[in-house]
Amino acid sequence: MAFEAPKESFSGVVYPVTIGKDVQETFGGENTLPFHKFEGEVPNRPLIALEIQDVAPEDWPETVRRVYADVSDDPVKWAQYCQDELKARAIALRLIGTHPDNKDLSADDAVKVVKDVLGAVKVPLIILGSNHVEKDSEVLPKVAEAAKGYNCIIGKAQEANYKTIAAAAMANEHKLIAMSELDINLSKQLNILLTQMGFDKEKIITDPMCSALGYGLEYTYSVMERIRLAALAQNDEVMQPPMLGDVGMYVWKIKETQAGEDILPEWGSLEERAILWEAMTASSLMLSGAELIIMRHPRAVELVEKFVDELM
Repeated sequence: MAFEAPKESFSGVVYPVTIGKDVQETFGGENTLPFHKFEGEVPNRPLIALEIQDVAPEDWPETVRRVYADVSDDPVKWAQYCQDELKARAIALRLIGTHPDNKDLSADDAVKVVKDVLGAVKVPLIILGSNHVEKDSEVLPKVAEAAKGYNCIIGKAQEANYKTIAAAAMANEHKLIAMSELDINLSKQLNILLTQMGFDKEKIITDPMCSALGYGLEYTYSVMERIRLAALAQNDEVMQPPMLGDVGMYVWKIKETQAGEDILPEWGSLEERAILWEAMTASSLMLSGAELIIMRHPRAVELVEKFVDELM
């Protein structure tokens, strides 16, 4: 009698989310653990978005900054480069210049950048604030209105400002990133609060927060894994939105992606090390359940896409 490997099935399913206008991308939708196509349906591959900013990325390490040296002074040129030359499937525009400790750009400045980028590219756009609670509450509602009709993702809504940002995303027909601080209970609570105010749970992307390889990745992995198991095994509808791994911003600020070979020669090539660090972090979070990943270095993206090709 031939051996038949046991298969595990789940009653729950992750909501599929579709973004974009002219060009659309869908992620999520699986009813099994990440890449377990032998046990269930995995209809969509994870979506990787390349990050750009509204201002030149002066705090990015040289290894990744020089990739965009000719275009990063203009978010429109930067977005076009990502779409046309790097073949990005989606673009994440971070409005970091609006942060009071950065350039403190106004909401009107942000609206202009968003409109210009939307007019220049066709791939889906993720619009991220500066992660300053008060300033995001001022900026994101205006950019959400400016992007109406483009089916974007707006983020990030946090417990301190979710009502304002969620209302703007809902009124202008966008998807919404809900960010909590690495705690499954906080994540569930925020999703409940959003649905209670009328936001469609199938338009939420859960962001449990992120961390880099070697800097708390294990804890992030375990939180994401528990969220995904709650969605699938417990059929918890509040935990069934797809998840975000905002990888680039965490990876490119750590020692391993910045310390030069003159300082730590035993660590080998800085460029190879840094690229692999981002790729390993992104791949790990995909295995824990993240369906949407934001990255910075195109070579790291290539490595992760090859990894996904093999698993799919």
